[in-house]
Amino acid sequence: MKLHFMIVRRVPPVPSPVLVEMYEILRGRGYTITEDIAEEILQRPDTLEPVADMYVLKSHTELALALAGILHVQGANILNPFASCSLIQSKIITSRLLLEGGVPAPKSWTTGDLSLAKELVKEHPLIIKPHMGHRGAGVSLCKTPADIDALSAPVTPMIIQEAIPGHGEDLKIYVAGEQVHGVQKPFSETSFSVPGRPVPISDEVRELSLKVGKVCGLGLYGLDIIESDRGPFVVDVNYFPGYKGVEGAAGMIADYIDDYAQGKVSLTPPNLKA
Repeated sequence: MKLHFMIVRRVPPVPSPVLVEMYEILRGRGYTITEDIAEEILQRPDTLEPVADMYVLKSHTELALALAGILHVQGANILNPFASCSLIQSKIITSRLLLEGGVPAPKSWTTGDLSLAKELVKEHPLIIKPHMGHRGAGVSLCKTPADIDALSAPVTPMIIQEAIPGHGEDLKIYVAGEQVHGVQKPFSETSFSVPGRPVPISDEVRELSLKVGKVCGLGLYGLDIIESDRGPFVVDVNYFPGYKGVEGAAGMIADYIDDYAQGKVSLTPPNLKA
């Protein structure tokens, strides 16, 4: 069986140790593995057809998602499902999915005019970030109307969230099927490239993390949780993250991909009308 991985450019530009090890595990089980980075090859989207038995969407870029969409409408088997990835790519849509699914998450707003948020910030601090942002880029904490005035005019839709006060560090959760692992590290625009410290997770966080997977139709995914005095809040969800800091991540991911490819597990994309 041929598995094709649609991956993202690495920062720094070196192979992911987790992916390298995972590929070797899957090859040892008889799979043929190929990969590409959409931005680094020239393709004909109008003639693109599935050539692999299964595609694994590891990239979050608009180009990779568009190409995955072409494969999806032609019946390609994609992990995570294209519809799930396409929906949760937007934090605006994700905010509704989480609320609909009963997942505790920050109150959210969106607008094309950030000055309209100045009344909100008088009530509580706000997090303002691009609705399709990744790796902490473009995230601003605003505590006063002046902080909002200091922001540059947005060039992409933004999501505005209630800033949930936590206990210092974010809890990053990595999930593969029923396997749930947590790491902690301080947030910064470069923290995505640094492994976190493995930490035990509570039963409450484990159940919440698995619930997010069902709500969003994901099997390989990550989420950021802030542990507050009001309980845990999910502040971000992403498909197929890096799993940095998770011991045995390559084997855990390989097992899930193997099960999915063999039809032992399946995923149902979100449906707000369900």
